[in-house]
Amino acid sequence: MSKINLSLPEVQIREIRINSITGYQGDAKELVIASREGLKDKERSFSQCLGCSTSKAACMTVLIQDAAVISHGPVGCASCLHEYTFTYRVNSPLRDVMQPTPRRIFSSNLKEKDTVYGGNMKLANSIREVYERTNANAIFVLTTCAAGIIGDDVEGVCQEAEDELGIPVIAIFCEGFKSKVWTTGFDAAYHGIARKLIQKPRKRRTDLINVINFWGSDVFSDWFAPFDVKPNYITPYSTVKGLKYASEAAATVQACSTLGGYLGAVLERDFGVPEIPAAPPYGIAQTDRWFRALGKILKKEEIAEKIIAEKKKKYLPKIENLRKKLKGKTAYVTAGAAHGHALLSVLGELGLKTCGAAIFHHDPIYDSRRLENDQLAQHVSDYGNVTNFNVCNKQEFELVNALNRIRPDILIARHGGMTLWGAKLGIPSLLIGDEHFAMGYEGLVQYGERLLEAIENDEFVKNLKKHAINPYSKWWLEQPPYYFLKGGGGK
Repeated sequence: MSKINLSLPEVQIREIRINSITGYQGDAKELVIASREGLKDKERSFSQCLGCSTSKAACMTVLIQDAAVISHGPVGCASCLHEYTFTYRVNSPLRDVMQPTPRRIFSSNLKEKDTVYGGNMKLANSIREVYERTNANAIFVLTTCAAGIIGDDVEGVCQEAEDELGIPVIAIFCEGFKSKVWTTGFDAAYHGIARKLIQKPRKRRTDLINVINFWGSDVFSDWFAPFDVKPNYITPYSTVKGLKYASEAAATVQACSTLGGYLGAVLERDFGVPEIPAAPPYGIAQTDRWFRALGKILKKEEIAEKIIAEKKKKYLPKIENLRKKLKGKTAYVTAGAAHGHALLSVLGELGLKTCGAAIFHHDPIYDSRRLENDQLAQHVSDYGNVTNFNVCNKQEFELVNALNRIRPDILIARHGGMTLWGAKLGIPSLLIGDEHFAMGYEGLVQYGERLLEAIENDEFVKNLKKHAINPYSKWWLEQPPYYFLKGGGGK
C-alpha cells in the first residue's frame, strides 16, 4: 500500500515508509534475500558521525536557478547550504549553464531567546525580507532541529506568506534528528516541490522526459535526440516554471533511484507521468535494459535497438581492451545506496573484482515498488556476489578498518573526504563527482580509463603512506569492522 500522501505537509521518513536501514554486515547476495523477507536494522553502540537531512534537502532546492532558500534555525545550520554555491558554479558548465544566477541562501538566525518565545514572527519577517531582496519566483523554508524541537508553525507561516506575496512559499520539513537515513532530506524537498510547485498537466508532451539527477554532465540530450525528445532536468539548474510543468512529460528517468525514487513515484501516481521500469544505465546489461524500457514507453522500440547496436559496435572493443588491462585488479567501493550499487556494476563490467563495499544506507525497495529498480539485485544477478558488504551511515572508522584488512588495488568513492583514508594506507583512490560519468557504454570506457590512470599512477599515495598518521588505534584495527554493530563483536 502506497505511503505517499501529498495532502500532508511532511513526508514519512524512509525507515517507516520503505524500511530503509543503516546497519548491516555480510555479503550482497544475503542482503538482497533478506531485503525481501522483512529486513531489520541493526543499531550501533558507537557512531562517529551522521549525515543531516537538511543538507540533502538543500542539495535539491539551493540549485534551482530562480528560487531562494531560508534555513529556519540557528545560523550555524545554514553552513551546509553554502557548499552547494560552490557546486552550483563549478558544475554549471557540465549542463551548459554558462552564466549561473547567484545563489540566494539565508538564515532566520534563531537564537536562545527565540527557542523560548518561538520563532514564527522571525520567520515571517525573514520571508518578507528575502522576497524584497531577491524577487525570487519561489521561496523554500528548510526546518532545522531547533525549529522542530520548539514546535514552530512553519507550515502556517509559509502559507500566510504565500497568500501575501503571491509566490509559492514552501515548507520543507527536514530536521536532522528525525531520521538516521540522511536521504530522507531528498524526499522532504521533493515532497514540498510536488505539493506546492508541480501542477496538473495542461496537456501531455511527447517531446519531454524528466531526468531526476544531482548535477552531472548532460549525457541525456544526445541519448534522447534519436527519440525526438529532450531532457527536463530536476532539480539542479532547473527553474520554477520547468518544475511546474514536469507533470506534462512523457516519462521520468532516474540518475540515482535513491535520490529520485520518491518524486518518480509521485509523478506517476499523482500526475500520470510514467517512470521507466528500469534502474539507471550503468554496465552493459543494465544499459541494454534501460534503452529498451525507454523505447517501449515511448513506443519507439526500433530506435532503441538501433542505438544499442550502434553503440555496442563502437564501444565494446574498447571495453574489452580495458578488461584485459584491469583483469585481476581488486576494488572497494564507498558511496550512497543506489549510486554505490551502480559503481559495483561498472566495476563488474570492466572485469575488476569488488572485494568489499561500504554503502551509506540500504533501501529494500523504492517507492515505485518495482523490483526492476533494485540495482543491488541486478548486480548480483549480472556479476555475482560482493563479500565484505557493509551498510553504514558514513562511519569512517569502519571504512578504515575494512581497507586496512582487505587492501584493494583501488578505492572508489562517491563523496569527498572518503578517498583520503585509502590514500593514507597507500591505496590509489578515485573520486568522481559527476554521477553521469560512468553511464552508458561510453561511460564504461571513460571510467575504465580513469581507473587505469589511478592504479598506474600510485607513487603519490605510496609516499603519503610513509608519512601519514592514522588516528585510529592499533586496538581498533585489530577488531572486526562490525565490532560496534549490534550482534557483532562488541559488548
